[in-house]
Amino acid sequence: MPPGDSPPPTVTTNPPKTSPASRSNSPSSSVQHDRRQLGARLRQLRKAAGLTGRQLGEATAQDSTRVSKLENGVQEPTDQDLVTWCTACGALDQVESLRTEVRRISTAYLELKQQAKAGMKRVLGAHTNQRYATTRRFRVYEQNVIPGLFQTADYAAAMLSSWIDFLDTPNDLDEAVTIRLERQKILYDQRKRFEIVLDEHALYKRFGSISTQIGQLDRLLTVMDFPTVSLGIIPTDAARGPVPVPSIGFWIFNDTLAALETPTATLEVTKKSEIQLYARLFDGLRTNASYRSNARSLLTKAITTLTVQLGSDPF
Repeated sequence: MPPGDSPPPTVTTNPPKTSPASRSNSPSSSVQHDRRQLGARLRQLRKAAGLTGRQLGEATAQDSTRVSKLENGVQEPTDQDLVTWCTACGALDQVESLRTEVRRISTAYLELKQQAKAGMKRVLGAHTNQRYATTRRFRVYEQNVIPGLFQTADYAAAMLSSWIDFLDTPNDLDEAVTIRLERQKILYDQRKRFEIVLDEHALYKRFGSISTQIGQLDRLLTVMDFPTVSLGIIPTDAARGPVPVPSIGFWIFNDTLAALETPTATLEVTKKSEIQLYARLFDGLRTNASYRSNARSLLTKAITTLTVQLGSDPF
């Protein structure tokens, strides 16, 4: 492992039993998981107060069926629900904490279609200028795509074009590419650290022409030598362990946010115990990756393979 690739601090808190790799990669399923956990907190408050579901319903003027739905995460509680629930349970000191949790769940699932109505330049998800400015340590794992911070203009244009067509958004491709390239200036900020792990498959997953892909890999050969960058590539034939293989890529910003993107949504994870799980997962993936000369060899092999293909199929 290259110098500077020291692992994150040892996790000392007890993480949830489910891992980000084993859970469904659907954002809605993760949000539902959080709603169930919120419901479990409400159930604990009720039981601590010695109330049955029926008694809680009577005390809060609602049907016991709805009490069950709230406790099982089927429905999200309103602010009034939280106040009356905590009042009935003698736990008004818990209201603000529960409010914060409800707000977090409500904002975790950000629909790309809604963001994209103003064009692809608005589809930022977790990748805002403010977050990039305040983040010192970026940890990124991608399976099928080169991270935006390393993309060439041609590669970014080809990839974003497919999203514009898929989401049926206004075509602001030139502006969206310009914004993405401007953001890459932070790679030269010596205060920041970019730790990237790619599956070897991402080197061959084409966006645009073969020439575009070759140019993108050549760009990777350049940025991997930046003092702020650590680039690891997991060979396709590498034995995988000691962590599960994720079903989706993810970004970790400092130790405050983990972000995942699907075809329809961006999921932002802010719960500390969950972020720690993603950090552990990233740490395990790094142990499978090749660095420095070995990573460079994988890149040059991919370039050679694509160059041979270019001779027979320039498109």
